Amino acid sequence: MTATTAERANLRNYLLVTAAYWGFTVTDGALRMLVLLHFNQLGYTPLQIASLFLFYEIFGVITNFLGGWIGSQFGLKVTLYGGIGLQVFALVMTALLNPSWPVGFGVVYVMAAQALSGIAKDLTKMSSKSAIRLVVPQDAQSSLFKWVAILTGSKNALKGVGFFVGAALLASLGFVKALLLMAGGLFLLLLTGVLLPKGMGKIKAKVKFKQLFSKSEEINILSAARFFLFGSRDVWFVVGLPVFLRSSLGWSFMQVGGFLACWVIGYGTIQFLAPNLLRLLGSGQPPQARTIQFWTSFLTAVPAAIALALQLGVSPTLTIVGGLALFGVVFAFNSAVHSYLVLAFTEDDKVALNVGFYYMANSGGRLAGTVLSGLIYQLFGLVGCLWISTFFVLVAALISFRLPDPKPVQAIAWKAGEE
Repeated sequence: MTATTAERANLRNYLLVTAAYWGFTVTDGALRMLVLLHFNQLGYTPLQIASLFLFYEIFGVITNFLGGWIGSQFGLKVTLYGGIGLQVFALVMTALLNPSWPVGFGVVYVMAAQALSGIAKDLTKMSSKSAIRLVVPQDAQSSLFKWVAILTGSKNALKGVGFFVGAALLASLGFVKALLLMAGGLFLLLLTGVLLPKGMGKIKAKVKFKQLFSKSEEINILSAARFFLFGSRDVWFVVGLPVFLRSSLGWSFMQVGGFLACWVIGYGTIQFLAPNLLRLLGSGQPPQARTIQFWTSFLTAVPAAIALALQLGVSPTLTIVGGLALFGVVFAFNSAVHSYLVLAFTEDDKVALNVGFYYMANSGGRLAGTVLSGLIYQLFGLVGCLWISTFFVLVAALISFRLPDPKPVQAIAWKAGEE
C-alpha cells in the first residue's frame, strides 16, 4: 500500500468513524433532554430524575473498563457499530414506556433503558477516540491535537444540537414519536458499517484481566484528574441547572433546551478552536503538563464566583447566563487538552485499553456528578451544587500538578485496517 493510498484510507476511516459518532451524539443529547424534561413535567423530583440516569453512568464505567479489551480483541468496528445498534434498541425500549405504570416501576424501566444507552454511548466514544490515535503518526503531535480537537469539539457541538432537537421534538411530536424517529435515523446509519475495515484497533496478543488496569503513571494521574474534572461539571449541569431554569426561573421547554443547546454548541466550538487559540496564547507547541495545570486551576474560580454571585443576590438570570458562558470556555480548554494528552501518553498497540481505562474514570466522574446533582440540589439548591463543583475542580487541579510532559516518540507505521 503506497503512502498516498494509506493516507486516503486513513482519511476515509476517520470520516466514517466521525460520521457515525456525530449521528449517535445527536440522539444521545436529544434523549437526555427528552427524558429530563418529560419526567420533570410528570412531577418527578430532582433526585428521582437523577436516578433515571444512574444506570446510564454506572454502565458507562463498566463499558469503558471492558470496552477497551473488546476493541483490542475484536476490532473497533465491532464496538463502534455495536454501540449504535444498542442505542437503537434503547430508544425503542424507552418509547414503549407506559405512563399508567406505577412510578417505581417506571423509574426502574427507564433506568434499564438508560443502562443500554450508557453502554452504547461509551462503546461509541471509546471506539471513535481510539481510532484517531491510529490514523495519526505518533510523531505528529500537533496534527494529533488538531484532529482530536475537531472530533471532540464537533461532538460536543452536536450534542448541543441534540439538546435542542430533543426539546423541539418533545414539543412538536411528543415523547414516543420523537424516540421512534431517532431510532429510525440511527438504524440507517448502521448500514455504513460495511465500509469500515474489520481489523482496525485489533491486536493479536491475548490480554490478561490484570492488564485492563493501566500501568502507566501518566494515564493513571490523568484519569484521576478527569474523574474530578467531569464530576465538577455534571454536579450542577445534569439535573440542578435545567431544573433550576424550569422551576425557579420559569423557563419553557424550548427555552431550557435551547439555552443548554447553545451552551454545549459554544463549548464544542471552543474545543474545536482550542489548538489555534492555545497556539496564539502560548509557544505554538503542543500542550504540555503546565497547560492543563493552568486551565484547571483557572476553572476552580468560576463555579465559586457563580455561587457567590447568587448568594449576594445578583440577578439569577444574568449570573447563570454569564457564569455558564465563562465556565464553558474554560472547561472547553480543559477538555480539549485532556483529550489530547491521553493519546499523547499512549502507544498505538495499547490505545483501546488506555483510552477505555481513561474514559472509565470519565464515566465515574459523571456518575458521581449525576447522583450528587440531584441529591445536593434537592437539599441545598443550585448554590450547593456549585460549591461541590468548586471542590471537585480544586482536587482535579491538585492532581494535575503530578503530570509530566509527554515524551517525543518514534513514529509507528499503521496500515489502515490490514490484518
